[in-house]
Formats: sequence, structure tokens, C-alpha cells
Amino acid sequence: MKLFNSYIKTFKGLSREAWMLSIVMLINRSGSMVLPFLGVYMTDHLKFSLENAGIVLSFYGVGSVLGSYLGGFLTDKFGEYYVQSWSLFLSAPIFLIIPFFPNVEMMAFLIFLQSTISDTFRPANSVAITKYARPENLTKAFSLNRMAINLGFSIGPALGGILSGISYNFLFVVNAIGAVAAGIIYVIFFRKRNKIFREKKRLEPQKTIEKAFTKSPYKDYPFLLYSILCAVFAICFFQFFNTIPLFYKDVAKLGQSTIGFILGYSGFIIVLLEMPLVSIAERTLKIPQILFIGIVMAGLSYLILLLGSNVALLLLSMSILSMAEIWVLPFMSTVTALRAERGNKGAYMGLNGIAFSFSFIFTPFLGTYVVSQFGFDSLWIGSFAVLALSAILIYIVVKKMIPTR
Repeated sequence: MKLFNSYIKTFKGLSREAWMLSIVMLINRSGSMVLPFLGVYMTDHLKFSLENAGIVLSFYGVGSVLGSYLGGFLTDKFGEYYVQSWSLFLSAPIFLIIPFFPNVEMMAFLIFLQSTISDTFRPANSVAITKYARPENLTKAFSLNRMAINLGFSIGPALGGILSGISYNFLFVVNAIGAVAAGIIYVIFFRKRNKIFREKKRLEPQKTIEKAFTKSPYKDYPFLLYSILCAVFAICFFQFFNTIPLFYKDVAKLGQSTIGFILGYSGFIIVLLEMPLVSIAERTLKIPQILFIGIVMAGLSYLILLLGSNVALLLLSMSILSMAEIWVLPFMSTVTALRAERGNKGAYMGLNGIAFSFSFIFTPFLGTYVVSQFGFDSLWIGSFAVLALSAILIYIVVKKMIPTR
């Protein structure tokens, strides 16, 4: 009971709006089951080669980069409410038409279009979190939002594994339903709040804004370096969506349902532990230290896969990777938000989103290339080496960017 009360206390101080943003994200991500199974869908169902599947997945990354840039730009111009609403509603029909074009060229184009529309949502959502969360609860608000994402990914892949065993087409239909349901709930809850906020802002006296406060993130060179390092981390980390499912299928010889449940297990671990671990980290460590530990843990999770492919080792590796995610991703968002306090929040969140989106371009191509040429063991060793180096560099950069944190 004491442990339960301590767990509940970690949520104290979060606003109703922060909770609703997370509920919307949960509904949307519970339907997000296409991406983890997209590589398997193309190689198993459409009979694409491994290289062609990697190319299509890379187009997802290209669209994600464009979507992140547009999301930041449009959020600063029109506000996060309209960007999130339109992104959710417009992504649904794209999901529905993807199964009707089972060739490499059209698949690449539709995946590019879908990811462009869907990923305009991310910078807008991050800005909404900074808008509705108190400064002292910023990391907790990001963690709550990510907890919703991971609970959704816990539900989505597990359900996706079952549905794909019946028909892959169900994956695209449920994705579309999730996006529409999330859009409807978001509009109902935030439409009135958005009007009140805009009216209040209109009535406030206009304040003079110093040039330094509107500095472009693209001219903020320490932040640019930080974003590059985030991209390097993401390229290694987001093998979760691409090469790890292929490893489970081709090396561990797991069925689709088992793959879905292991991926879903990751979400369950994060939902269970994220808020307590984030709360402990905030009390005991500084942000550069937290990021260093988390990134090294991600590298260690890949080294474990060198020991074998039985389910126990796979679960151990996934557990450590999930713990690493808890100690890296919310704090990377916090660093961005803190750096953007004197800048254009949409642009800063958009640039950080672009950094992560680049991983969706390079991870599928690099991962499948290394596997096809050198094998999975080389991929895991290389990933550990890159992550270890990036952990050192990001510790140095973040310590200089936010020395008091």
C-alpha cells in the first residue's frame, strides 16, 4: 500500500489538460500497430526483398523529417490545437488506402505521405505539454505523455500480432480508427480551452520581445550539436521498430503473436516504472548524468543479444532497453523545452523532432544493410560502440547547455 501511495504521489501537480493530452495520445497509439509490423508485412506478405523493405521504411523517415519541420513551423504560425486536430483526422484515410497499393514505389510514396501528416502532430503535442504543464512538473508531464505512448504501444503491437495473424489489412483499419477516435476526443476537450486561451492572449498587452528570445534554433549551435547527438542515439535506439522484429522472426524463429507480445511487454515495463524512475532520477541526479546512464544502458541491451536468442534473454534485453528509454527520452524533451524557454517553442520542438525523425531514414537502411552484409552480431556490437561514444558526448554538451540542471 505504501508503495502504491508513493507511485500515485509521482503524478501530483499535473494539470487536467496534461492528463487529457496523454489520454488522447493513448487512444491514438493504441491503434498504432502498423509500424512495428511494417517490415514483417512487406517481407512476409508482400514478398519484398530485405533491401526494398528497408528503402520503404526509410521513406517513412523522410516523411517524418518533413512532418516534424512542418509541425514546428505550423504550430508557431497557427497554434498547436489546429495542427494536432488536422494531423489526427488527415492521417486516417491514408492508412486505409495503403493495402490497395502493394508495390515498392506506391508503398514508399504512401508511407512517406502518411508519416509526413502524422508527424506534424509531435511538435504540436510537445508545445501543448509546455503550455499546460507547470515548469516544475515539465519532465513529469513529458513522462506522463510518454507513458501513454508506451501503454498504447503495449496494447497496439500485442493486438497487432493477433490481427496480423488473421489479416494484415486489419492493422491499417484499426490504425485509422484510433486516429479518428483520438481526434474527436481531442477536439471536444480542447476546442473551448483553445478559444479561451486565444482570447486571453489577444487581450494581453503586447510585450517587447528581445532578439535573443526569438533566436532560431537553427542558429543555436550548441542545440544543433545536441540535436545531432539525439539523432545518433535515435538511429541506434529505434531498431526497436525495424531490425529487432526481424531478429525475432529470422533468428529467434518467433511467431507474429509472440513478437507482438514482447514488443508490448516493453510498453508495459515503461508504464509501470517510468513515473517512479523519473521522479527518483530528478531527486538524485542531474540531467547530464541521467542521459549518460540511460544511453549506456541502451547499448548494453544490444550486447545481451550476442548471448543467444531464447525468450528469457530477449525479455532481459528488452527490459534493459525499456529502462534506458525511461531515462533518456523524457529528459531529452526536457532539455529541448528548457533551451526553448527564450525561443520559438514550435521551432525548437520541431528541430528536435527532426533529429529523431532522421533515425527513421537511416535506421532501416543501415540496420538491414549491416545485417545482410555482416550479420546481426555485428549490428549489436556496432550499436553498443556508437551509443557508448554518444553517451560521453551528450553528457559534455548538455552539461554546458544547462549547467544548473
